[in-house]
Amino acid sequence: MGPEAFRDFFGSVPAAVAVVTTAGPDGRPLGFTCTAFSAVSLDPPQLLVCVDEGSRTLPAVLGAEAFALHLLDAEGGEELARTFAGRSDRKFDGAAWRRGDSVPACPVLLDGVLGHAECTLERSLVAGDHRLLIGRMERVLLREEARPLLYRRGAFAAWDSLSAAAAPAQIAAGT
Repeated sequence: MGPEAFRDFFGSVPAAVAVVTTAGPDGRPLGFTCTAFSAVSLDPPQLLVCVDEGSRTLPAVLGAEAFALHLLDAEGGEELARTFAGRSDRKFDGAAWRRGDSVPACPVLLDGVLGHAECTLERSLVAGDHRLLIGRMERVLLREEARPLLYRRGAFAAWDSLSAAAAPAQIAAGT
């Protein structure tokens, strides 16, 4: 199987869009756009982020042993997604951000996000051409009124049906 078939398969499913941030050894904020992330554990609270081994931000995440995962909002999030998907050293120029509360090494984006999780790195595993980062969620901030930004086959869209939902259904894990 070739890379096109892989991309076509996973690209056919809408994915939530996130930006992962950390601080470099010199304290400079770094980050990248990500659609491969997931919940891992409720107790302790953990999440998973998949990072390309060639990412220029990966060494900084491993060095800082901390990162923040920002779920992007449909309002302003597309611009962030495009900016952080690039290879520029100036991704934070013009972005509103501050240092994290519980994990100071993590730059926290303030606009274009529906929420963020500040994480300490608990584990790193190599899987093919990617690194799986398991982070312990130390602090979470969520804006309820935001609409998630989705990405599918090269296009961005808002998931508007979520704002109409009264309450999310509970799904039992492992059933």
